[in-house]
Amino acid sequence: MVDTRPRMTEEEFMALPDDGRKYELVDGEAKEVPTGGRHGRLEMRIGRLIGPFADEHGEMFGASTGFRMAGGNIRCPDVSFMRFERLPGGEAPEWFVDGAPDLCVEIISPSEDRRDARRKVGEYFESGAAQVWHVFPETRQVTVYTSLEDARTFTEDETLDAGAVLPGLRFRVADLFESPPPGAESV
Repeated sequence: MVDTRPRMTEEEFMALPDDGRKYELVDGEAKEVPTGGRHGRLEMRIGRLIGPFADEHGEMFGASTGFRMAGGNIRCPDVSFMRFERLPGGEAPEWFVDGAPDLCVEIISPSEDRRDARRKVGEYFESGAAQVWHVFPETRQVTVYTSLEDARTFTEDETLDAGAVLPGLRFRVADLFESPPPGAESV
């Protein structure tokens, strides 16, 4: 059976009203991506941990940045990093970025469709990613994919690094979930 529904264009997607929710353009449809307070807090923690290592090598992006996948979908990783040499003229474009970031970080909520999360991993690698991280707040673990078939899960007692993607970046997985955040001084 052939799907005859009209497919949303990138222009139509960009023209959607801002209702405070996060969407991706998937197979010609705007698809809501679950987020919340804990999700946003983790995005910021990950950004603070990655940021000092990213600045000299490329650009970091937040969850509102759309990346144009090889198959035409627009995906929005929760946190991402892309090397300068992969950006047009070494700078972030005004609209969607062509290709996947070098590092794509997805915070996986309990309500998230696991098949879609796995599909995204494939799309990211097909579109140029070097690593994809799945952060699981419920189990306090991070799964690092270096290809669709090669993944390792890190527990909160282990140290995570980004290898050649972000040289020197190393932190304990527990640092993502502890309160107060790493480096914060108590008053």
